[in-house]
Amino acid sequence: MAPKILDGKALSKTIRIELKKEIDTLTFVPTLAVILVGDDPASAVYVSGKERDCHKVGINSILHRLPAGIHEDTVRQLVSSLNDDPQVDGILIQLPLPSHLDEDTLVGSILPQKDVDGFLAVNQGLTLMGNPHALQPCTPMGVMELLTRNQIPIAGREAVVVGRSMTVGKPVAALLTNANATVTLCHSRTRNLQSHVERAEILVVAAGKRGVVDSSWIQPGAVVIDVGIHRLESGELTGDLDHTTLADRASAFTPVPGGVGPMTRTMLLKNTLKAAKSRRNIL
Repeated sequence: MAPKILDGKALSKTIRIELKKEIDTLTFVPTLAVILVGDDPASAVYVSGKERDCHKVGINSILHRLPAGIHEDTVRQLVSSLNDDPQVDGILIQLPLPSHLDEDTLVGSILPQKDVDGFLAVNQGLTLMGNPHALQPCTPMGVMELLTRNQIPIAGREAVVVGRSMTVGKPVAALLTNANATVTLCHSRTRNLQSHVERAEILVVAAGKRGVVDSSWIQPGAVVIDVGIHRLESGELTGDLDHTTLADRASAFTPVPGGVGPMTRTMLLKNTLKAAKSRRNIL
């Protein structure tokens, strides 16, 4: 039996239709402010895509484009003004920033209730606690949506997460735990990684490095989420895993591209709407 493809592109389209329908009923327009520093081509492409995403669902997107050599105090002042602006519901600082700017300091200066990336310690802590009002990190949110909307059972199952970043690995482990999975969090210092992967009924690979997990380790019937994305010399996009052999073992898996990536962008829209409603005490 062929494995199920967890199509993030198709699911994102469905969720965006839902978001637009809800936004069309509101008496206000949710607003996302994006700060782009410098002229990194990849960042410019990402921001352009986010602007298009916002427009399609009815979110107002305001781009603040700043020169690469800007002083950190100037960026902090801009964040402060956006924090104080009652019309701005969400603030996103496009990363990476130029090396002379402190990412942690600048991202940390965003108000938690406007932190639509879900990166701040407050929101990470609320996510860990299972607080439904938390603005969760977007990629872990997208992973959970892919699982739940495809009716993949989570409770009681063995879940293994490879990668312990604060943007993906740790929060997705927390979300899986909150959904009653039994979670093992692996990383570069994990001994005998293969033995952990072999136990996984749900495997999330977010190592950021190709080949860390061999597809032959995956138990037959496992559900596999590949968060990685890499561009090969041929120009082809691929994930952390070898997808040519993955289909022979997994019962369901995410493609790369078209799996987790579109979901991350859509969860940003969902967080922006959530932030806008929360600031106006709309449950």
